[in-house]
Amino acid sequence: MPRRGLVAGPDFEYFQRRYFTPAEVAQHNQPEDLWVSYLGNVYDLTPLAQEYKGDLLLKPIVEVAGQDISHWFDPDTRDIRKHIDPLTGSLRYRTPWGRFLHVPPQLPRSDWANDFGKPWWQGSRYEVGRLSAKTRNIRIINTLTSQEHTLEVGALESMWEILHRYLLYNAHAASYTWKYEGKSLNMDYTLEENGIPDEEEEFDYLNMDSTLYTPAVLLYFSDDLTEL
Repeated sequence: MPRRGLVAGPDFEYFQRRYFTPAEVAQHNQPEDLWVSYLGNVYDLTPLAQEYKGDLLLKPIVEVAGQDISHWFDPDTRDIRKHIDPLTGSLRYRTPWGRFLHVPPQLPRSDWANDFGKPWWQGSRYEVGRLSAKTRNIRIINTLTSQEHTLEVGALESMWEILHRYLLYNAHAASYTWKYEGKSLNMDYTLEENGIPDEEEEFDYLNMDSTLYTPAVLLYFSDDLTEL
């Protein structure tokens, strides 16, 4: 395990999170910062938008920036949904929202160039991570400063990934011992695996507001000023 000073853990200079919440994807909703999600993954299409800036075929993609577009795709083939074109009688991509980049025209055209290689939705060149299908809130309390922050995190995120989120509020977050109910947490485990259950469904069953109780993780300073 790589080490930073006295603290064992990943090197956060090169650390990459695996999961992003729908709320995070929604923040990237401009042509110059354009993310979408589909079929459980998150994609940064900003380079695509820059490459085809001003192209009318980019418009349908810009209109869904920051959104989930899984309904565009056939989950079995992971390709754009298809249908029988009533004009030509051939099998073609179904694009009721308008034809977009890399989708062939309905009829042959002299200005159609297919020298772009794979369509943008095939392969992983734009993939940045996975979409969190289930999210939950967790309170993080710094016992040294008494500061408290509530984070929305993916249910499958490890504690290291949650720590990475928390760096925005505390650059020395890895210099603390993370505990729940007096027990040190295994940073390679999820919240659930660390014995911090997600009780939202139980609250819903009891017709209680789940926001009234959010589990709290306590941070205890470990006398190491390593800055990440």
